[in-house]
Amino acid sequence: MENTAALSEAMSAPYQGAGVGDYIELLKPRVMSLVVFSGLVGLLVAPAHIHPLLGFVAVLCIALSAGGSAAVNMWYDRDIDVIMTRTRRRPLPQGRIEAQAALEFGATLIFISVVMMALAIGWLAAFLLAGASAFYIFIYTFWLKRRTPWNIVIGGAAGAFPPMIGWVAATGHLAWPAVILFAIIFFWTPPHFWALALYRNDDYRAANVPMLPVIAGERRTKIEMLIYTLLLLPLSLAPTYVGIAGNIYAVGGALLGIGFIICAIRVLRDKTHRSARQMFFYSLVYLFALFGLLLVEPALKAFA
Repeated sequence: MENTAALSEAMSAPYQGAGVGDYIELLKPRVMSLVVFSGLVGLLVAPAHIHPLLGFVAVLCIALSAGGSAAVNMWYDRDIDVIMTRTRRRPLPQGRIEAQAALEFGATLIFISVVMMALAIGWLAAFLLAGASAFYIFIYTFWLKRRTPWNIVIGGAAGAFPPMIGWVAATGHLAWPAVILFAIIFFWTPPHFWALALYRNDDYRAANVPMLPVIAGERRTKIEMLIYTLLLLPLSLAPTYVGIAGNIYAVGGALLGIGFIICAIRVLRDKTHRSARQMFFYSLVYLFALFGLLLVEPALKAFA
């Protein structure tokens, strides 16, 4: 009853006038920072030289596309965002931005980013960029999120595209190293989001979003998280075998992966949600650090 009242109040709230900060919030800047960074890493570790200006344009296109996709996601999810404690302060549930304006803003950013990528970089990079946005919006947001507990497993592919896009922007073609970077993020995504879903379980249940903890229970979710972290460890070391990383990355990646596994074991043993919250934040540090390590040895060689 409380949820219905909150939803009704949000849907009938008068438009208050949007500020610049509200439109920035639509872009999900914290999520975008990880997307942009992974795309930049894909571009920099690729075995090809790209003019700095073109490299900047490629990364900008990735950012605009990711932000536009996030805005469309917020437009579509505004009915459940008002129910969930984590999201009810967003601009759309609060009535600070009109729904139509948010949709048009997001769609415009995606269109501009794809056209700019095609004209400045190439059609393959633009195709992957458009595919990432389409996958996130149509496959994940519209289809999977509210229908299956495996929404994150399949839908997580959308967030794994950026390093491939960056690689293609630099080289003009796909290659196995780029696919490996895609796979690392793909396998990282489920334990990352399930950790969030564990300590936000009541939110997802109230909004009728079938996250794995809601449908299969917390213990099944914790076991799945551990399995994914175990699979991720050898996969995360694969860049050393395809020539885009060296010993520093191998040692650092192994330590980060072991830390991720330890987090998953702690979550499995913990009867509270404290360890799940800690694992969620560790997972963010893990991915930033892992991809950051890919840049260390090229930087040392450049300044040697």
